[in-house]
Amino acid sequence: MSLRITLVTAARILRQLLNDRRTVALILAVPALILALISAIMDGSPQMFDRVGLILLAVFPFTIMFLLTSITMQRERAAGTLERLMTTPTAKLDLIGGYAIAFGLCAAVQTGVAATVAYLWLGLDTVGSAWLVALIAIVTSVFGMALGLLVSAFAATEFQAVQFMPVLIVPQIFLCGLIWPREEMAGWLQGVSDALPLTYSVEALQEVQTATEVTAAMLRDLGIIAGAAVVATVLGAATLRRRTG
Repeated sequence: MSLRITLVTAARILRQLLNDRRTVALILAVPALILALISAIMDGSPQMFDRVGLILLAVFPFTIMFLLTSITMQRERAAGTLERLMTTPTAKLDLIGGYAIAFGLCAAVQTGVAATVAYLWLGLDTVGSAWLVALIAIVTSVFGMALGLLVSAFAATEFQAVQFMPVLIVPQIFLCGLIWPREEMAGWLQGVSDALPLTYSVEALQEVQTATEVTAAMLRDLGIIAGAAVVATVLGAATLRRRTG
């Protein structure tokens, strides 16, 4: 793995994103606008917004990074960009590292904008620090990126990449505790929820909601999310040679 090649790859991806104004708007403006809408809807119940808004700060980067990575990687596969890259000194780790840096920066900026709006203008209140919320959101976004890398290997078109959302993303959002408290779900649904990584992002955020310091449960949850991201990344990297060789 070459640090220079990794950084060049990250810079190339960031340039592509910055040249697409609609993508920039999707990353920066849309999450904050949706949070503002939800805050207005829950105006009479600030405690409910504290719970839902906090969870959405991780759900947004997770979902958007999945979409961006799956579509961008599928486009590069279809255009032959990966095939050309594999004939150069660029290694798999360089490519994956470049994507991780580029989309990690995007997720950090997105989370920063959304969290600033939520805390300063929408009245989001947590016992723990906002930087812990940002850390959990960024780790969750890396998992979304890793899933996007993986599914791009099985999509023939960009539309097919998006079609993986109902399979891999939507169930996690429904069962993570955002829509309904997990403890009030049917037993078998709780079991399914226990197997979904986004659930542990929500649990880590709930720790921030109630604890002033980093807790053992929070570290465990972050470890599970990071481990899921590593597994998805390894599986996605294994497909590069098969699809681009």
